[in-house]
Amino acid sequence: MKLNEISDVAGATRKRVRVGRGIGSGKGKTGGRGVKGQKSRSGVAIKGFEGGQMPLHRRLPKRGFTNIFAKDYNEVGLGRVQQAIDAGKLDAKAPVTVEALKAAGIVKRLKDGVRLLGNGELKAAVSFEIAGASKPAIAAVEKAGGTVTILGAEADTAG
Repeated sequence: MKLNEISDVAGATRKRVRVGRGIGSGKGKTGGRGVKGQKSRSGVAIKGFEGGQMPLHRRLPKRGFTNIFAKDYNEVGLGRVQQAIDAGKLDAKAPVTVEALKAAGIVKRLKDGVRLLGNGELKAAVSFEIAGASKPAIAAVEKAGGTVTILGAEADTAG
């Protein structure tokens, strides 16, 4: 097979219909738009228009908001940290920081910090210096003989 011999399967592409090319074509005169009215003309924009009645999207109440102060954390489980330690990507003796997690490939894109979650099992005694941690995660780290230091003034320790 050569590059110049490659072609589509027969019937894979269809020719576009040329509308408005005479009555004999079957798509002439009105060009498939029906007769008269706003929608037969060009420049129609009536997506949400309901004939002057208040449109549905404006009749329904607005709900919720976006908190502009919300932090977007990278969530890391204890099991994932233990995998990295077993693979030799993380040093259990050195404190585990955001930079160490990024270097180990656990965190790809840095957000507002790392939040430690309690899923998985941690066997090594590791000290964490991170933005937040759940209560089960802190309990599991301390049970394994490690420590968790929450960085920043607002300590995010919600379970």
